[in-house]
Amino acid sequence: MNDKSSPFLSRLDAVAADIEVLLDKLLAAAPLDDELSRPARLIEAMRYASLNGGKRFRPFLVVESAALFEVPRQSALMAGAALECVHCYSLVHDDLPAMDNDDLRRGQPTAHKKFDEATAILAGDGLLTFAFDILSRRETHADPGVRIELVTALARASGVGGMAGGQMLDLAAEGRFVQSRAALEFSEKDVRTLQAMKTGALLRFACQAGGILAAATPAQRAALERYGTAVGQAFQIADDLLDLEGDPALVGKQTGKDAAAGKATLVSVLGVPAAKARLKELVTEAEQALAPFGSSAAILIEGAKFVADRHA
Repeated sequence: MNDKSSPFLSRLDAVAADIEVLLDKLLAAAPLDDELSRPARLIEAMRYASLNGGKRFRPFLVVESAALFEVPRQSALMAGAALECVHCYSLVHDDLPAMDNDDLRRGQPTAHKKFDEATAILAGDGLLTFAFDILSRRETHADPGVRIELVTALARASGVGGMAGGQMLDLAAEGRFVQSRAALEFSEKDVRTLQAMKTGALLRFACQAGGILAAATPAQRAALERYGTAVGQAFQIADDLLDLEGDPALVGKQTGKDAAAGKATLVSVLGVPAAKARLKELVTEAEQALAPFGSSAAILIEGAKFVADRHA
């Protein structure tokens, strides 16, 4: 998977490049016709938080799941850009002193360090709301019913029953709201729920979005959802292992913080060997979920293997 010439990495890089161009265009300094202004400092912070960074794996999942049904690439890229805005907003807010209190993200100063806390909060707010602006546009899909379905699905993946709720559970697992750590007992089931919401929900949406754009059958959508669920779990376990064993220079941020903060992770619950074994099982589950699509899903299968094998 480290072979830069592999078809998977070529496709991943192509989506990342296309998303970069699209976000650069969407987050231009000039206001739209029905916008009064785009304050320079705010748009600069939004661009700082969303451009020139990351592998764009979530948009990749949108584009490749949509490609199974020959959805026009531009529609998939628009949905992927919206999802990336939500993801980047979450990183900006997660890095804040009140949350994870991180100084580095992707090897660069976090948004609140580059600018200030108030600007970082507003940049996150701006990116979150802008995501739904993007999904509502005709360029995303000609059918308004499809656009509404995308808006609903992303709102639920990112809101109280998804990522935001998962972050609250994560804070609770750290003991933020109790007087004694002895009062905390997070079972494996609890941790799975937390991670399925905080991390898995957006990855699951990425795969659902392809089916929504294509008006896929219920069976096809269910297969994509199973794949997205497995990939989401694998992504979080791999992330937890990186925090424990990863090289900060490669990861692009400080490692070892989860254990120091007492975060509830599957690695802490299962132990490293069992967590790595579970990671392999999840790759198999992801592959099996895509069996109905045959060889056309080969790139998505490689995507699951990439998640499990990543080092940054």
